[in-house]
Amino acid sequence: MVDPRWTNSIDVAITVCDRDGVIMAMNDSSKELFAEDGGADLIGTNLFGCHSPESAEGIRGLIRDGASNTYTVEKHGVRKLIHQTPWYDNGTIAGLVELSIVLPASLPHHVR
Repeated sequence: MVDPRWTNSIDVAITVCDRDGVIMAMNDSSKELFAEDGGADLIGTNLFGCHSPESAEGIRGLIRDGASNTYTVEKHGVRKLIHQTPWYDNGTIAGLVELSIVLPASLPHHVR
C-alpha cells in the first residue's frame, strides 16, 4: 500500500468528499488554499454550505451521474485548472475528488 502522505509532496490541492458532500480529506495544499475558510477544520463539514445553490446542484449531479467536470478559473491574477471527478469504493461512486492546479502564465499546448 502506498503511503497517502505522498499527496502532500505535489503542488496540487486535493480535496475529497463523500456522496453527501462531507469533506473527508484534504492534502496540505488544499488546507492552505482554503485556509481563510477554515483549512483543516473543514474536514468533516459539508462543502455544499460553501457553494451557491447552482454550484451545489452541479456537484450533486457529478456524484449522482459519475461524471467529471474540468474548467479553468482566474482569481487575483492566478489561473487554475479545476478537475472534479468521482471516486469509487468497490465499484460504487463514493464521492468526489477535486484537483486544483495553478497554471503558469504561459501554458504550452502540444498536439501529438
